[in-house]
Amino acid sequence: MNTYLTRGLLAAATGLALSAGLSSCNDLDLEPKFETTPDRVYTDLNGYRAVLAKVYAGFAVTGLGSDDNGASGGGDVQGIDEGFSDYIRQLWSAQTLSTDEAILAWGDQGVRDWHNMNWTASNPFVRGLYYRIYYEIAVANEFIREASDDKLSSRLSAAEVATARGYRAEARFLRAVAYQHVIDLYGGGPFVVETDPAGPFTPPYRTRQELFNYVESELLALSTDADFAEPRANEYGRIDKAAAWAMLSRLYLNAQVYTGTARYTDAATYAKRVIDAGYSLSTTPAGNVASAYGRLFLGDNHTAPARNEIIWPVVFDADNTRSFGGTTFLVNGSTSPSNTAWKAKNGMPQGGWGGMRSTKNLVNLFGADTVRDTRGQFWTQGQNLEISDIGSFTDGYGVIKFRNVTSAGTALGGAQSQSSVDFPMIRLSEIMLNYAEAVARGGAGDANLALSYVNQIRRRAYGLPVSTANSTADLSSLTVDGLLDERGRELFWEGFRRTDLIRYGRFVEGSYLWPWKGGVAAGRAVESFRTLYPLPASDLTVNPNLKQNPGYGQ
Repeated sequence: MNTYLTRGLLAAATGLALSAGLSSCNDLDLEPKFETTPDRVYTDLNGYRAVLAKVYAGFAVTGLGSDDNGASGGGDVQGIDEGFSDYIRQLWSAQTLSTDEAILAWGDQGVRDWHNMNWTASNPFVRGLYYRIYYEIAVANEFIREASDDKLSSRLSAAEVATARGYRAEARFLRAVAYQHVIDLYGGGPFVVETDPAGPFTPPYRTRQELFNYVESELLALSTDADFAEPRANEYGRIDKAAAWAMLSRLYLNAQVYTGTARYTDAATYAKRVIDAGYSLSTTPAGNVASAYGRLFLGDNHTAPARNEIIWPVVFDADNTRSFGGTTFLVNGSTSPSNTAWKAKNGMPQGGWGGMRSTKNLVNLFGADTVRDTRGQFWTQGQNLEISDIGSFTDGYGVIKFRNVTSAGTALGGAQSQSSVDFPMIRLSEIMLNYAEAVARGGAGDANLALSYVNQIRRRAYGLPVSTANSTADLSSLTVDGLLDERGRELFWEGFRRTDLIRYGRFVEGSYLWPWKGGVAAGRAVESFRTLYPLPASDLTVNPNLKQNPGYGQ
């Protein structure tokens, strides 16, 4: 783990933690309240850096101390258990537990609604994710508001202003990402930016198309912004122009779903910019600990070669960035509490929560290649492939992907119950697959180059030199359907599957089923409106401007 970032940037946020709990998105109009006033916080560059830390920390931690840090302060988002309120944990759940990739054994109220696909506007996790996203937007707005050119020039030296303008560009990016998640998960929603009143204010509603236009404009502006760091020029854990290009590629790949208009040429264009920016696939195994692919998800994935592939990581540290969310949730939740060997494999000797398992669809995606394809790593000892009982952790294979061990095999963290694995929000292989799919769907680009990108990824998965043709790993041609399977093998459990299945018309439809889809053992089609989550009933009550998504009532 990069200690400078976690102990310097993220830890700097603890003394300036926001106290506003966002009981509803009607509170988004409020300037987030600090324990000291802005004129005492933004006195120098260190003050700006500390608040930028909070903007980044919104993706990683849950509050001032989090419920496992031993610090007081409580969670940022109220109305949900603090451990459940983590951004990565809830985003992952919405994108993964609602699909063929995973199922969760726990019986907490609302948890099984993900997989049963019967969530309502009162589901606590749908609500918690929504408030976490909008809390992130509120924090970013506060920073951007206090980083206007006038305020910077009145508070900082000329040299410091230039650095702070770079901070402002990063906050704009993180806000755009949060709004992009609103587009994908909820369609439309309340809209607030830094120029809106800081006092009592009821946010207007913006449609999916309107939010798409806004996010696109922000990312396009940042992609050429002189204040925004050039690719690979920022410190580890922080973002740059390549991240903006990558998010544009994602946005355009899904534009037909979001707006009704395909933008595949644009998706390919921005993916190619990222690919040409100097990142490289991780191709060196970690001895007997992990394959070159598996090395991307170890506790020291902040080091080369893994860091050369990860474009934007959300950083975690077992000793300094603690919560019951993030990769601590992913590692512990997919590990048996009673199997010593399993806990040792995943680097959690004192952990293991017995929660998530794969469905057979994920296992079967690898088929006979489970042995040769190093990506398909499952814990089968004592586990059943078939899921007869959702509540039984032994039904469904375990997933061995995120592991709290170093490339030397050492478990991390003093308590060995928290994770130091950084979560890859963007990495190179996703962008290579974006390019391939965009071209396969008719976007302008080089079809042979697209095929070469996919085959490089496959060769790495098979433990082969990525630049050498191989008849075992290589595909002879690309198909749109085949690329969905390849994304499933390469990106599983990284929070893409729901979006991918929707783009392919296989999420709610009866043409593709998985165990317990829709709450039925064999799976079933569900209502078409479930391609979007509902806006929380609690927010509709206080903001008459909002419009509920079809199918969820008023």
